[in-house]
Amino acid sequence: MTRILDSARKGAPQGSAKRLVVFLHGYGADGADLLGLADPLGPHLPDTAFVAPNAPERCIGNPYGYQWFPIPWIDGSSQEEADAGMQAAAGDLNAYLDAVMDEEGVDAANTILVGFSQGTMMSLHVAPRRDVSFAGVVGFSGRLLTPETLEDEVRQKPPILLIHGDADEVVPVSSLPDAGNALTAAGFEVFAHISKGTGHGIAPDGLQVALAFIRDRFGLDD
Repeated sequence: MTRILDSARKGAPQGSAKRLVVFLHGYGADGADLLGLADPLGPHLPDTAFVAPNAPERCIGNPYGYQWFPIPWIDGSSQEEADAGMQAAAGDLNAYLDAVMDEEGVDAANTILVGFSQGTMMSLHVAPRRDVSFAGVVGFSGRLLTPETLEDEVRQKPPILLIHGDADEVVPVSSLPDAGNALTAAGFEVFAHISKGTGHGIAPDGLQVALAFIRDRFGLDD
């Protein structure tokens, strides 16, 4: 049984959006943590709705936030619990994406996923396995889960932008080339940007690169 994800929203008035950006937050955070990015992005993305769901579980490591799945080296869970949690969260997220696109009246071709950390892991896992391709995926400070299964399970290949800080103390910057190489080998078009002197966060230069990618994928630079 899929769990209903609470969600916050900004941007174009309900029913008028032509495009949709879905923010997926990191471990221990919540949807509001990333929805604030709608404020600097919104003026450059007309007719766009921004939504940000809370992950389905209260975070073991931070009871004030949420997690998509447990992380063994943080909360002491087993790898089996983490794998099962990720699969359950993927089902929850797919159900949420179907529902929010229907509610907004926006199709997958005009929808982009923007993830941070664990939200990037979810984005890179779910988007390639959907029946219809999204316009693109932006992944900040994350990694690709189960790269060994990607080529066998991939159904769609949306363009992907990976952004990482070179001083990330939580998810090593080496995770970017690891993910990029696996995605490229599976036939994805992958773009990458390294933010110099940036830890586990989103720097202004990374956000600008993300905005340019999103505008391009939405056809706003024609």
